[in-house]
Amino acid sequence: MRSATAYRTARELVAEVAGGHAAPSDIAAGVLADIAALDPKLNCFAHFDPGAVMAQARTLDARIAKGEDLGPLAGLPVAIKDLIAMKGAPTAFGSKIMAGNVIDADAPSVARIRAAGAILLGKSTTSEFGCKAVGDSPLTGITRNPWNLDCTPGGSSAGAAALAAAGITPVAIGTDGGGSVRIPASLTGLFAMKAQFGRVPVWPASATASLAHVGPLSRDVRDSALMMGVISGFDARDPFAVAGPVPDYLGACERDPRGLRVVYSETFGYARPDPEIAALCRRAADRLAALGCIVEEVPHLFDDPAAIWASEFYAGVGARLKDAMAARRADIDPGVARMLDIALAQDLATYAARVLERHAFRETVRHIFDTYDVIAGPTLPVTAVPVGRDTPEGLEDRSPVDWVFYTYPFNLTGHPAVSINAGFTAAGMPTGLQLAARPLAEETLFTLSAAYQDADPERDRRPEIGV
Repeated sequence: MRSATAYRTARELVAEVAGGHAAPSDIAAGVLADIAALDPKLNCFAHFDPGAVMAQARTLDARIAKGEDLGPLAGLPVAIKDLIAMKGAPTAFGSKIMAGNVIDADAPSVARIRAAGAILLGKSTTSEFGCKAVGDSPLTGITRNPWNLDCTPGGSSAGAAALAAAGITPVAIGTDGGGSVRIPASLTGLFAMKAQFGRVPVWPASATASLAHVGPLSRDVRDSALMMGVISGFDARDPFAVAGPVPDYLGACERDPRGLRVVYSETFGYARPDPEIAALCRRAADRLAALGCIVEEVPHLFDDPAAIWASEFYAGVGARLKDAMAARRADIDPGVARMLDIALAQDLATYAARVLERHAFRETVRHIFDTYDVIAGPTLPVTAVPVGRDTPEGLEDRSPVDWVFYTYPFNLTGHPAVSINAGFTAAGMPTGLQLAARPLAEETLFTLSAAYQDADPERDRRPEIGV
Protein backbone atom coordinates (compact mmCIF):
# COMPACT_ATOMS: atom_id res chain seq x y z
CA MET A 1 0.00 0.00 0.00
CA ARG A 2 1.44 3.35 -1.07
CA SER A 3 1.21 6.57 0.91
CA ALA A 4 -1.18 9.42 0.16
CA THR A 5 1.74 11.38 -1.33
CA ALA A 6 2.64 8.78 -3.97
CA TYR A 7 2.39 10.02 -7.53
CA ARG A 8 1.09 13.42 -6.47
CA THR A 9 2.39 16.34 -8.49
CA ALA A 10 4.58 18.98 -6.91
CA ARG A 11 1.94 21.59 -7.57
CA GLU A 12 -0.71 19.49 -5.80
CA LEU A 13 1.44 19.00 -2.69
CA VAL A 14 2.44 22.66 -2.51
CA ALA A 15 -1.21 23.72 -2.93
CA GLU A 16 -2.29 21.42 -0.09
CA VAL A 17 0.29 22.95 2.23
CA ALA A 18 -0.57 26.49 1.18
CA GLY A 19 -4.28 25.82 1.69
CA GLY A 20 -3.79 24.28 5.13
CA HIS A 21 -5.00 20.86 4.00
CA ALA A 22 -1.70 19.11 4.75
CA ALA A 23 1.29 19.85 6.93
CA PRO A 24 4.87 19.43 5.69
CA SER A 25 5.31 16.73 8.34
CA ASP A 26 2.37 14.78 6.86
CA ILE A 27 3.97 14.90 3.42
CA ALA A 28 7.37 13.94 4.81
CA ALA A 29 5.87 10.98 6.68
CA GLY A 30 4.25 9.70 3.49
CA VAL A 31 7.44 10.03 1.48
CA LEU A 32 9.48 8.34 4.20
CA ALA A 33 7.04 5.43 4.23
CA ASP A 34 7.41 5.01 0.46
CA ILE A 35 11.19 5.20 0.71
CA ALA A 36 11.18 2.52 3.42
CA ALA A 37 9.06 0.27 1.22
CA LEU A 38 10.76 0.78 -2.14
CA ASP A 39 14.35 1.94 -1.66
CA PRO A 40 15.62 -1.51 -0.60
CA LYS A 41 14.69 -2.60 -4.14
CA LEU A 42 15.77 0.55 -5.97
CA ASN A 43 18.82 1.90 -4.05
CA CYS A 44 18.17 5.59 -4.72
CA PHE A 45 20.27 7.28 -2.05
CA ALA A 46 23.93 8.01 -1.51
CA HIS A 47 23.03 9.78 1.76
CA PHE A 48 19.70 9.62 3.55
CA ASP A 49 18.79 10.56 7.13
CA PRO A 50 15.06 10.14 7.87
CA GLY A 51 15.43 11.90 11.22
CA ALA A 52 16.86 14.99 9.52
CA VAL A 53 14.01 14.91 6.98
CA MET A 54 11.36 14.92 9.72
CA ALA A 55 13.21 17.64 11.62
CA GLN A 56 13.08 19.88 8.53
CA ALA A 57 9.37 19.16 8.08
CA ARG A 58 8.54 19.98 11.72
CA THR A 59 10.46 23.24 11.45
CA LEU A 60 8.31 24.13 8.44
CA ASP A 61 5.20 23.17 10.43
CA ALA A 62 6.25 25.61 13.14
CA ARG A 63 6.87 28.39 10.67
CA ILE A 64 3.42 27.90 9.16
CA ALA A 65 1.91 28.04 12.66
CA LYS A 66 3.57 31.45 13.07
CA GLY A 67 1.92 32.67 9.87
CA GLU A 68 5.04 32.63 7.70
CA ASP A 69 4.87 32.26 3.94
CA LEU A 70 7.25 29.41 3.23
CA GLY A 71 7.62 30.03 -0.49
CA PRO A 72 6.68 28.40 -3.80
CA LEU A 73 7.96 24.93 -2.83
CA ALA A 74 6.39 24.82 0.64
CA GLY A 75 6.60 21.27 2.03
CA LEU A 76 7.77 19.74 -1.26
CA PRO A 77 10.17 16.78 -0.85
CA VAL A 78 13.18 17.12 -3.19
CA ALA A 79 16.22 14.86 -3.57
CA ILE A 80 19.60 16.32 -4.60
CA LYS A 81 22.09 14.40 -6.74
CA ASP A 82 25.40 13.47 -5.14
CA LEU A 83 27.36 15.74 -7.50
CA ILE A 84 25.70 18.86 -6.06
CA ALA A 85 26.78 20.48 -2.80
CA MET A 86 24.25 20.32 0.04
CA LYS A 87 25.21 21.74 3.42
CA GLY A 88 25.12 19.17 6.19
CA ALA A 89 25.42 16.16 3.88
CA PRO A 90 28.44 14.49 2.25
CA THR A 91 29.12 15.13 -1.43
CA ALA A 92 31.01 12.03 -2.48
CA PHE A 93 30.44 12.14 -6.27
CA GLY A 94 29.57 8.44 -6.20
CA SER A 95 33.22 7.66 -5.45
CA LYS A 96 34.98 5.71 -2.71
CA ILE A 97 37.90 8.12 -2.93
CA MET A 98 35.58 10.99 -1.94
CA ALA A 99 33.50 9.16 0.67
CA GLY A 100 32.78 11.42 3.63
CA ASN A 101 33.67 14.59 1.72
CA VAL A 102 31.61 17.49 3.08
CA ILE A 103 31.18 20.84 1.36
CA ASP A 104 30.02 23.22 4.10
CA ALA A 105 27.73 25.19 1.78
CA ASP A 106 24.74 24.78 -0.48
CA ALA A 107 25.09 24.98 -4.24
CA PRO A 108 23.02 27.91 -5.61
CA SER A 109 20.24 25.57 -6.80
CA VAL A 110 20.08 23.85 -3.40
CA ALA A 111 20.08 27.14 -1.49
CA ARG A 112 17.18 28.38 -3.62
CA ILE A 113 15.21 25.15 -3.16
CA ARG A 114 15.77 25.32 0.60
CA ALA A 115 14.77 29.00 0.73
CA ALA A 116 11.60 28.22 -1.26
CA GLY A 117 10.36 25.99 1.57
CA ALA A 118 11.21 22.52 0.26
CA ILE A 119 12.16 19.49 2.34
CA LEU A 120 15.60 18.24 1.29
CA LEU A 121 15.44 14.44 1.35
CA GLY A 122 19.14 13.70 0.92
CA LYS A 123 21.66 12.90 -1.81
CA SER A 124 20.59 10.64 -4.68
CA THR A 125 22.92 8.17 -6.37
CA THR A 126 25.14 8.84 -9.35
CA SER A 127 27.67 6.95 -11.42
CA GLU A 128 31.19 7.84 -10.31
CA PHE A 129 31.84 11.53 -11.04
CA GLY A 130 28.93 11.38 -13.48
CA CYS A 131 31.14 9.55 -15.96
CA LYS A 132 28.79 6.79 -17.15
CA ALA A 133 25.34 6.72 -18.71
CA VAL A 134 24.21 3.91 -16.41
CA GLY A 135 23.35 3.95 -12.72
CA ASP A 136 26.02 2.19 -10.69
CA SER A 137 29.09 3.28 -8.78
CA PRO A 138 31.82 1.72 -6.60
CA LEU A 139 30.47 3.67 -3.60
CA THR A 140 26.72 3.00 -3.70
CA GLY A 141 26.40 -0.04 -5.93
CA ILE A 142 23.58 -0.55 -8.43
CA THR A 143 20.51 1.68 -8.67
CA ARG A 144 17.62 -0.07 -10.42
CA ASN A 145 14.86 0.95 -12.79
CA PRO A 146 11.31 0.91 -11.34
CA TRP A 147 10.00 -0.35 -14.71
CA ASN A 148 12.28 -3.41 -14.60
CA LEU A 149 14.55 -4.09 -11.64
CA ASP A 150 16.98 -6.00 -13.85
CA CYS A 151 17.67 -2.80 -15.80
CA THR A 152 19.42 0.48 -15.06
CA PRO A 153 17.45 3.72 -14.70
CA GLY A 154 20.29 5.33 -16.65
CA GLY A 155 22.86 7.81 -15.50
CA SER A 156 24.38 9.61 -14.27
CA SER A 157 21.33 11.01 -12.35
CA ALA A 158 20.24 7.48 -11.49
CA GLY A 159 18.73 7.87 -8.03
CA ALA A 160 16.89 11.05 -8.98
CA ALA A 161 15.20 9.27 -11.89
CA ALA A 162 14.29 6.18 -9.87
CA LEU A 163 12.72 8.29 -7.11
CA ALA A 164 10.55 10.27 -9.52
CA ALA A 165 9.62 7.32 -11.74
CA ALA A 166 8.51 5.26 -8.74
CA GLY A 167 6.28 8.11 -7.57
CA ILE A 168 8.23 8.63 -4.34
CA THR A 169 8.94 12.29 -5.12
CA PRO A 170 7.33 14.48 -7.76
CA VAL A 171 10.64 16.03 -8.78
CA ALA A 172 14.36 15.57 -8.17
CA ILE A 173 17.46 17.56 -9.11
CA GLY A 174 20.25 16.15 -11.26
CA THR A 175 23.19 17.29 -13.34
CA ASP A 176 23.84 17.01 -17.06
CA GLY A 177 27.28 17.17 -18.66
CA GLY A 178 26.54 14.86 -21.59
CA GLY A 179 22.92 13.87 -21.06
CA SER A 180 22.77 12.93 -17.39
CA VAL A 181 19.20 14.13 -16.73
CA ARG A 182 17.88 13.35 -20.20
CA ILE A 183 19.32 9.82 -20.37
CA PRO A 184 17.61 8.53 -17.20
CA ALA A 185 14.45 10.45 -18.10
CA SER A 186 14.26 8.48 -21.34
CA LEU A 187 14.83 5.13 -19.60
CA THR A 188 12.27 5.80 -16.84
CA GLY A 189 9.50 7.65 -18.69
CA LEU A 190 10.15 11.09 -17.18
CA PHE A 191 10.47 14.67 -18.35
CA ALA A 192 13.85 16.29 -17.80
CA MET A 193 15.34 19.62 -18.78
CA LYS A 194 18.89 20.74 -19.41
CA ALA A 195 18.30 24.47 -19.67
CA GLN A 196 20.47 26.94 -21.53
CA PHE A 197 24.07 26.63 -20.34
CA GLY A 198 24.44 28.99 -17.38
CA ARG A 199 20.71 29.44 -16.80
CA VAL A 200 21.01 27.44 -13.56
CA PRO A 201 24.31 28.46 -11.94
CA VAL A 202 26.83 25.74 -11.12
CA TRP A 203 28.99 26.18 -8.03
CA PRO A 204 31.35 24.84 -6.71
CA ALA A 205 32.94 24.64 -10.14
CA SER A 206 32.44 21.38 -11.99
CA ALA A 207 35.41 19.44 -13.34
CA THR A 208 33.60 19.80 -16.68
CA ALA A 209 32.91 23.49 -16.26
CA SER A 210 32.07 24.26 -19.90
CA LEU A 211 29.58 21.36 -20.17
CA ALA A 212 27.91 21.14 -16.76
CA HIS A 213 24.23 21.88 -16.14
CA VAL A 214 21.85 21.41 -13.20
CA GLY A 215 18.24 20.55 -13.95
CA PRO A 216 15.03 18.83 -12.80
CA LEU A 217 13.52 15.43 -13.53
CA SER A 218 9.78 14.94 -13.00
CA ARG A 219 6.79 12.94 -14.16
CA ASP A 220 4.87 16.16 -14.90
CA VAL A 221 6.17 18.85 -17.26
CA ARG A 222 4.67 21.66 -15.18
CA ASP A 223 6.44 20.40 -12.05
CA SER A 224 9.76 20.89 -13.83
CA ALA A 225 8.60 24.35 -14.91
CA LEU A 226 7.85 25.18 -11.26
CA MET A 227 11.30 23.97 -10.22
CA MET A 228 13.07 25.78 -13.04
CA GLY A 229 11.46 29.02 -11.91
CA VAL A 230 13.08 28.54 -8.50
CA ILE A 231 16.59 27.36 -9.41
CA SER A 232 17.25 29.64 -12.39
CA GLY A 233 18.90 33.04 -12.20
CA PHE A 234 22.26 34.77 -12.03
CA ASP A 235 24.86 33.93 -9.40
CA ALA A 236 28.24 35.67 -9.52
CA ARG A 237 30.07 32.56 -8.31
CA ASP A 238 29.43 30.94 -11.68
CA PRO A 239 31.33 32.88 -14.38
CA PHE A 240 29.01 31.44 -17.04
CA ALA A 241 25.76 32.33 -15.26
CA VAL A 242 23.08 33.95 -17.41
CA ALA A 243 22.10 37.42 -16.22
CA GLY A 244 18.64 38.93 -16.57
CA PRO A 245 15.13 38.04 -15.40
CA VAL A 246 13.96 34.43 -15.09
CA PRO A 247 11.28 33.60 -17.70
CA ASP A 248 7.75 32.58 -16.73
CA TYR A 249 8.13 28.86 -17.33
CA LEU A 250 4.76 27.89 -15.88
CA GLY A 251 3.08 30.48 -18.05
CA ALA A 252 4.87 29.09 -21.09
CA CYS A 253 3.22 25.71 -20.42
CA GLU A 254 -0.18 27.23 -21.21
CA ARG A 255 0.73 28.68 -24.61
CA ASP A 256 -0.24 27.22 -27.97
CA PRO A 257 2.56 25.38 -29.84
CA ARG A 258 0.88 25.73 -33.24
CA GLY A 259 3.18 27.08 -35.89
CA LEU A 260 6.44 26.00 -34.24
CA ARG A 261 8.87 24.76 -36.87
CA VAL A 262 10.33 21.37 -35.92
CA VAL A 263 13.04 19.44 -37.72
CA TYR A 264 12.93 15.72 -36.94
CA SER A 265 15.96 13.54 -37.50
CA GLU A 266 16.03 9.84 -36.69
CA THR A 267 19.81 9.55 -36.58
CA PHE A 268 21.14 13.15 -36.71
CA GLY A 269 23.28 11.64 -39.46
CA TYR A 270 25.32 9.10 -37.45
CA ALA A 271 23.31 7.45 -34.65
CA ARG A 272 22.22 3.80 -34.67
CA PRO A 273 18.78 3.57 -33.05
CA ASP A 274 16.98 0.32 -32.40
CA PRO A 275 14.15 0.01 -34.97
CA GLU A 276 11.49 -0.08 -32.24
CA ILE A 277 12.86 3.11 -30.71
CA ALA A 278 12.94 4.77 -34.12
CA ALA A 279 9.30 3.81 -34.74
CA LEU A 280 8.14 5.15 -31.37
CA CYS A 281 9.96 8.44 -31.85
CA ARG A 282 8.61 8.84 -35.38
CA ARG A 283 5.11 8.39 -33.92
CA ALA A 284 5.95 11.04 -31.33
CA ALA A 285 7.01 13.40 -34.12
CA ASP A 286 3.66 12.77 -35.79
CA ARG A 287 2.00 13.84 -32.53
CA LEU A 288 3.90 17.13 -32.71
CA ALA A 289 2.43 17.66 -36.16
CA ALA A 290 -1.04 16.88 -34.78
CA LEU A 291 -0.52 19.69 -32.25
CA GLY A 292 -0.13 22.12 -35.14
CA CYS A 293 3.65 22.16 -35.42
CA ILE A 294 5.26 22.28 -38.85
CA VAL A 295 7.39 19.12 -38.85
CA GLU A 296 10.03 18.39 -41.48
CA GLU A 297 12.27 15.32 -41.52
CA VAL A 298 15.95 15.73 -42.36
CA PRO A 299 18.21 12.64 -42.34
CA HIS A 300 21.54 14.39 -41.73
CA LEU A 301 21.90 17.39 -39.41
CA PHE A 302 25.57 17.19 -38.48
CA ASP A 303 28.48 14.80 -38.04
CA ASP A 304 29.09 12.97 -34.76
CA PRO A 305 30.83 15.30 -32.27
CA ALA A 306 31.62 12.49 -29.80
CA ALA A 307 35.40 12.96 -30.02
CA ILE A 308 35.03 16.68 -29.32
CA TRP A 309 32.80 16.03 -26.30
CA ALA A 310 34.97 13.23 -24.88
CA SER A 311 38.11 15.33 -25.18
CA GLU A 312 36.53 18.06 -23.05
CA PHE A 313 34.57 15.94 -20.57
CA TYR A 314 37.02 13.22 -19.65
CA ALA A 315 40.04 15.53 -19.75
CA GLY A 316 38.37 17.77 -17.18
CA VAL A 317 37.53 14.90 -14.85
CA GLY A 318 40.93 13.30 -15.45
CA ALA A 319 42.83 16.48 -14.62
CA ARG A 320 41.00 16.73 -11.30
CA LEU A 321 41.56 13.03 -10.50
CA LYS A 322 45.11 12.59 -11.80
CA ASP A 323 46.67 12.17 -8.37
CA ALA A 324 43.88 9.88 -7.17
CA MET A 325 44.27 7.78 -10.30
CA ALA A 326 47.90 7.21 -9.36
CA ALA A 327 47.29 6.56 -5.66
CA ARG A 328 43.93 4.74 -5.54
CA ARG A 329 43.18 3.40 -9.00
CA ALA A 330 41.72 0.18 -7.56
CA ASP A 331 38.97 2.21 -5.90
CA ILE A 332 37.85 3.84 -9.18
CA ASP A 333 35.28 2.30 -11.53
CA PRO A 334 37.35 0.39 -14.15
CA GLY A 335 35.29 1.73 -17.07
CA VAL A 336 35.74 5.29 -15.85
CA ALA A 337 39.47 4.78 -15.27
CA ARG A 338 39.98 3.55 -18.84
CA MET A 339 38.30 6.64 -20.30
CA LEU A 340 40.34 8.95 -18.05
CA ASP A 341 43.54 7.24 -19.22
CA ILE A 342 42.65 7.99 -22.84
CA ALA A 343 41.76 11.61 -22.11
CA LEU A 344 44.91 12.27 -20.10
CA ALA A 345 47.06 10.76 -22.86
CA GLN A 346 46.01 13.34 -25.44
CA ASP A 347 48.62 16.00 -26.19
CA LEU A 348 48.05 19.73 -26.02
CA ALA A 349 47.87 20.13 -29.79
CA THR A 350 45.11 17.51 -30.01
CA TYR A 351 43.13 19.17 -27.23
CA ALA A 352 43.50 22.60 -28.83
CA ALA A 353 42.29 21.20 -32.14
CA ARG A 354 39.21 19.79 -30.41
CA VAL A 355 38.45 23.20 -28.93
CA LEU A 356 38.47 24.72 -32.42
CA GLU A 357 36.31 21.87 -33.72
CA ARG A 358 33.82 22.64 -30.95
CA HIS A 359 33.47 26.23 -32.14
CA ALA A 360 32.83 25.02 -35.68
CA PHE A 361 30.26 22.52 -34.44
CA ARG A 362 28.43 25.26 -32.56
CA GLU A 363 28.20 27.24 -35.79
CA THR A 364 26.75 24.26 -37.63
CA VAL A 365 24.01 23.83 -35.04
CA ARG A 366 23.37 27.56 -34.81
CA HIS A 367 22.51 27.70 -38.48
CA ILE A 368 19.94 24.90 -38.10
CA PHE A 369 18.00 27.29 -35.90
CA ASP A 370 17.98 29.87 -38.68
CA THR A 371 15.25 27.68 -40.18
CA TYR A 372 13.72 25.76 -37.28
CA ASP A 373 12.52 26.49 -33.74
CA VAL A 374 13.10 22.97 -32.42
CA ILE A 375 15.33 19.98 -33.23
CA ALA A 376 13.59 16.68 -32.43
CA GLY A 377 14.84 13.10 -32.39
CA PRO A 378 15.23 10.11 -30.09
CA THR A 379 16.79 10.79 -26.71
CA LEU A 380 18.53 7.41 -26.75
CA PRO A 381 19.12 4.68 -29.34
CA VAL A 382 17.96 1.90 -26.98
CA THR A 383 16.02 1.22 -23.86
CA ALA A 384 16.17 -1.26 -20.97
CA VAL A 385 19.96 -1.54 -20.57
CA PRO A 386 20.60 -4.47 -18.18
CA VAL A 387 22.38 -3.68 -14.93
CA GLY A 388 26.06 -4.53 -14.90
CA ARG A 389 26.72 -3.21 -18.41
CA ASP A 390 28.41 0.09 -19.26
CA THR A 391 27.22 -0.05 -22.88
CA PRO A 392 24.18 -1.70 -24.50
CA GLU A 393 24.49 -4.86 -26.53
CA GLY A 394 25.53 -3.97 -30.07
CA LEU A 395 27.12 -0.67 -29.05
CA GLU A 396 30.24 -2.05 -27.39
CA ASP A 397 32.37 -0.02 -29.81
CA ARG A 398 31.27 3.17 -28.02
CA SER A 399 32.45 4.62 -24.69
CA PRO A 400 30.47 4.49 -21.39
CA VAL A 401 28.77 7.74 -22.39
CA ASP A 402 28.99 8.36 -26.12
CA TRP A 403 26.81 5.34 -26.93
CA VAL A 404 23.91 7.70 -26.17
CA PHE A 405 24.58 9.52 -29.50
CA TYR A 406 21.89 12.21 -29.19
CA THR A 407 22.37 14.11 -25.94
CA TYR A 408 26.00 15.26 -25.76
CA PRO A 409 25.81 17.51 -28.87
CA PHE A 410 23.69 20.01 -26.93
CA ASN A 411 26.13 20.08 -24.03
CA LEU A 412 28.77 21.14 -26.52
CA THR A 413 26.54 23.90 -27.88
CA GLY A 414 24.82 24.87 -24.63
CA HIS A 415 21.34 24.88 -26.20
CA PRO A 416 18.39 24.05 -23.94
CA ALA A 417 17.14 20.48 -24.42
CA VAL A 418 14.57 18.18 -22.84
CA SER A 419 13.52 14.54 -22.93
CA ILE A 420 9.85 13.59 -22.77
CA ASN A 421 8.29 10.14 -22.86
CA ALA A 422 7.82 8.95 -26.44
CA GLY A 423 5.91 5.77 -25.59
CA PHE A 424 6.55 2.21 -24.47
CA THR A 425 8.16 -0.76 -26.18
CA ALA A 426 6.46 -4.12 -26.57
CA ALA A 427 8.32 -5.16 -23.42
CA GLY A 428 6.70 -2.30 -21.53
CA MET A 429 9.79 -0.09 -21.22
CA PRO A 430 9.67 3.68 -21.74
CA THR A 431 11.68 5.61 -24.26
CA GLY A 432 12.25 9.30 -24.86
CA LEU A 433 11.89 12.03 -27.47
CA GLN A 434 14.50 14.77 -27.22
CA LEU A 435 13.63 18.37 -28.10
CA ALA A 436 16.26 21.12 -28.38
CA ALA A 437 15.64 24.83 -28.92
CA ARG A 438 17.44 28.08 -29.68
CA PRO A 439 19.64 29.70 -27.01
CA LEU A 440 17.64 30.81 -23.97
CA ALA A 441 14.41 29.40 -25.46
CA GLU A 442 13.40 27.09 -22.61
CA GLU A 443 9.91 28.61 -22.82
CA THR A 444 9.50 27.11 -26.31
CA LEU A 445 10.35 23.67 -24.92
CA PHE A 446 7.90 24.01 -22.04
CA THR A 447 5.14 25.14 -24.41
CA LEU A 448 5.68 22.19 -26.74
CA SER A 449 6.30 19.61 -24.01
CA ALA A 450 3.25 20.57 -21.94
CA ALA A 451 0.96 20.38 -24.97
CA TYR A 452 2.50 17.05 -25.97
CA GLN A 453 2.08 15.58 -22.49
CA ASP A 454 -1.48 16.89 -22.16
CA ALA A 455 -2.37 14.94 -25.33
CA ASP A 456 -0.43 11.78 -24.38
CA PRO A 457 -2.86 8.91 -23.67
CA GLU A 458 -0.14 7.09 -21.68
CA ARG A 459 0.91 9.97 -19.44
CA ASP A 460 -0.47 8.29 -16.29
CA ARG A 461 1.04 4.85 -16.90
CA ARG A 462 3.01 3.63 -13.87
CA PRO A 463 5.62 0.95 -13.21
CA GLU A 464 4.40 -2.05 -11.23
CA ILE A 465 6.89 -1.40 -8.44
CA GLY A 466 5.38 2.02 -7.96
CA VAL A 467 1.77 0.85 -7.59
